[in-house]
Amino acid sequence: MAAIGNRTRDRVRAPLDDVPALVLRTVEFGEADLIVHLLTPTRGRVTAMAKHARKSVRRFPGSLDLFNHLEVKIHPRRRGGMPLLDRARLLSPFLALRDDAARYGLACYVMELLSRLAPEEGVGPEMRGIFHFALEVLEALEHSRPDERMRVLVELRALDALGMRPELRNCVRCGREVEGPSVHFHVADGGVICRRCSRDEELPLRAHLGTLRALEQGLRFPLAELSRLALSGQSLAEAHAIVARFQRYHVGLELRSERFLNQILRSSGGAGPTPAA
Repeated sequence: MAAIGNRTRDRVRAPLDDVPALVLRTVEFGEADLIVHLLTPTRGRVTAMAKHARKSVRRFPGSLDLFNHLEVKIHPRRRGGMPLLDRARLLSPFLALRDDAARYGLACYVMELLSRLAPEEGVGPEMRGIFHFALEVLEALEHSRPDERMRVLVELRALDALGMRPELRNCVRCGREVEGPSVHFHVADGGVICRRCSRDEELPLRAHLGTLRALEQGLRFPLAELSRLALSGQSLAEAHAIVARFQRYHVGLELRSERFLNQILRSSGGAGPTPAA
């Protein structure tokens, strides 16, 4: 056990050289410093101190803004203090996200969700999957203005990337594939239940089988191609209920960006993602 602990500490203390990163959030510290929360493909969430970042334009020239895609160099500190962000080279600022409220709102929602749930100093292929999901979302928002359909599918894919995907095909109680045209989704059990396993006293969500198949397709489609996925008004309402109630029950987070996102998407309306002008 001691050897395993030593390897873990060595991995955490090892420097990060020229590693891709996304800025999840920053916090002012002291008179000139910034605490920077980053998402990386090798260690998940990483927190580092950017010394004099608020005064030195030469060291960090606009590179530490929210959403920015960077290449960073981070050094550990000798006595267990917060690692130091030595360099941050800007790869993409995703400027379109800052000029449109809907894009900004959904990007903030995703970044806040990942800043709360992505593993800190993690290891394994899951870290790379979370990073590539976040990067794909930002790239898709750079080219398309989101609507409720894109929002629901992005939320579902976030849950999938974090290892919290609901079961949409097989009964969570007996394993049989559910049959339509109408099926039950049990929020507490985390997925669909077949008619044989459904009990009279339960009040599961009802959804059409086509809605669940559309959600499965949404997990497979590249985010940039979501306009190919058709969801009727009823299917969208069912999908939103499933994803929202599943997340509220199993994640249980109240995100500050969610209310803003809800207001923006309700006011903007629209049936599908709008390509950038």
